Amino acid sequence: MMMKQIRCWTMNIARPGRRRRGGGAMQMVGAIRAVSSAAGIALACGVGLPLAAQTPTVAIDHDESAGKLAVVIDDQPAVTYQYGRQYALPHYWPLRSPTGKSLTAQHPEPYPHHRSVWIADKVQAGDGPVVDFYHCWKNYNTADDPASGCRHFIRHCQFQDVSVSDGEATVSSTSSWIVNQSQAVLTERRRLRVTALGGGEYVMDLSWQLTPVDADVRFLSDWVHYAWPYLRMAPEFSVERGGTLQSDAGRRGQKETNGEPARWIDYSNTVEGTAEGLTVFLFPDGERHKWLTRDYGTFGPRRAERYSGTQFVLRQGESLDGRVGILVHRGDVDADRVVERVQQYIEQQQ
Repeated sequence: MMMKQIRCWTMNIARPGRRRRGGGAMQMVGAIRAVSSAAGIALACGVGLPLAAQTPTVAIDHDESAGKLAVVIDDQPAVTYQYGRQYALPHYWPLRSPTGKSLTAQHPEPYPHHRSVWIADKVQAGDGPVVDFYHCWKNYNTADDPASGCRHFIRHCQFQDVSVSDGEATVSSTSSWIVNQSQAVLTERRRLRVTALGGGEYVMDLSWQLTPVDADVRFLSDWVHYAWPYLRMAPEFSVERGGTLQSDAGRRGQKETNGEPARWIDYSNTVEGTAEGLTVFLFPDGERHKWLTRDYGTFGPRRAERYSGTQFVLRQGESLDGRVGILVHRGDVDADRVVERVQQYIEQQQ
């Protein structure tokens, strides 16, 4: 059957002029190293940033027994994929700033079900139960007891590609959205690409695709309670602690940005005397995307309006796609010239 793709924004798996990365499942412990790519250097210095004295190295550090895989830049972990079975869903934590601070929170208060950078939704497959993967605490085997495990969860299955080439790390994986501990209702294919820019800065390019397994799947979330993805900033980077949340339209803070359309949103602050932050951006797809923003630290894009805050059905043979970029940078949104850097990265992908 030909698969129909419902695109919430463009997902380009292979770029023109670059070789496609693939191969069988690959399990790795230790590190793979490569010098930074010319594209990464150009992105850094093309907007007036100083060229690093030494080109950055990129490596993979995979601890299979602990269920975590880190992309390491210049011997420092940048972003770690957490897929251990102790978690209700795979997620990315921590995201390190250029100086090594954790930009995101894994078990924050309030809302300890938030998971740094994560993807989740509320769905029903066929005539099965309605399952809220987003509010994972509802799925504990024993109420209010995380140690009891979950009866519904998103489980990492395998890696398709774990590699480093031209200073760029690629991690492709497959997960299953599982109901009642055994029934897979959605297959999730995910690709993370991390490009080192020098000076501890980097771009995360995250894309994913959901496909029904053996029954149509109804998506039931309101416009707030699904992650596509969401990020939860560490408290010290939040607006409540003096940070700045700003959109491409120049709007600032939750009051001006929540529920408003944007191409990108930056969250940054000066912590321990150093200004750093990150920018989440969308790839052009001809759609209008609102964002959820919170001064306490949560934010993320919404799907196109016909797939956000309204029930819809993903039928067998269809797929639901998403893609975002995350620029981790020094300085604030103005000093780091986010507009030029985001646009340059997007143009390189076309």
